Amino acid sequence: MQYRTIHVDASRSYDIHIGKGLLTDVARLIRPLVGECRLAVITDSNVNALHGERLMQVLENDGYNVVKYVIPAGEASKCAENLLAFLNFLALEQITRSDAVIAFGGGVVGDLGGLSASLFLRGVKYIQVPTTLLAAVDSSVGGKTAIDIPAGKNLVGSFYQPVMVCCDTELMDTLPAEIYRDGCAEVIKYGMILDGELYKVLHEIPFDRESVVARCVEIKRDVVQQDEFDNGVRGLLNFGHTFGHAIEKLSNFAVSHGEAVAKGMVIASRIAPLCGMCDVADELSALLVEYGFDITCGYNADEIYNALLADKKRRGGTIAVVLPRAIGECILVNMPLDDLNVLLKKVLS
Repeated sequence: MQYRTIHVDASRSYDIHIGKGLLTDVARLIRPLVGECRLAVITDSNVNALHGERLMQVLENDGYNVVKYVIPAGEASKCAENLLAFLNFLALEQITRSDAVIAFGGGVVGDLGGLSASLFLRGVKYIQVPTTLLAAVDSSVGGKTAIDIPAGKNLVGSFYQPVMVCCDTELMDTLPAEIYRDGCAEVIKYGMILDGELYKVLHEIPFDRESVVARCVEIKRDVVQQDEFDNGVRGLLNFGHTFGHAIEKLSNFAVSHGEAVAKGMVIASRIAPLCGMCDVADELSALLVEYGFDITCGYNADEIYNALLADKKRRGGTIAVVLPRAIGECILVNMPLDDLNVLLKKVLS
């Protein structure tokens, strides 16, 4: 089977395989990494209904003893209750350090599965098998794992690299249009922050999925290898996320992650010229609208400001904000909170 492989050199080195129909090869690909062991699959109710039986058959036909845990689909499932429930499931199933977890789903499943793997027995191997465009280009790569708590999104987590990522782009054919569109926001983000040529390609709708996924993964791989633990350049990957996470929180996650990031990128782009940088807000807004995003914020400046005070990127009286200098070039600005409050009032008035 033809597929692309992108290698990541991090605290744990691993390969990311990208190809159409790759799910049928997942057992063969993981065997050199985990050997003869038991596998615990975590997935959500939507993915399980569409693809769960197929994955189980692929693994069992290759001789693996597999158990499965299903959480309800949706961001609300990325919580402490489900984390503890899955950890207890692993213990009751007598999963050991020689066994492995497979996170089979979108970002919620990948984050929850990865965090569980990092905690259980102080760390067991895990494999990411993303099923959404957003997870394929972003959350499955780089080793960030987390759950949400009432105070904010992704505030409890760990850096824990998988032993492999297996991305079957064919699985995305079954995604609802709005879920696929969410991933497009992250793809546009990559073009904005580090690759103007990719940004140009994205004007071709639909874009070539495999090549675009591979390019996004390469960009994230390069960033992660420079800054695995998010102390510098990796912050560029948060373009649109500081404001987007605030919007998600304010909506009680009724606004999806991709939609919130799209809104957040527009806010950041409107702030940039007020800080002496270029004005790309209209062009970026037009592309996002072309993809079907509602880019209106829906909240006032005070609401956004108060919501982002709990953001994990805050350091004392400053917060890291990613602003565009040009299409394909963004910079990370550590901005005093008072200054940001003033700027928000100007762009969200």
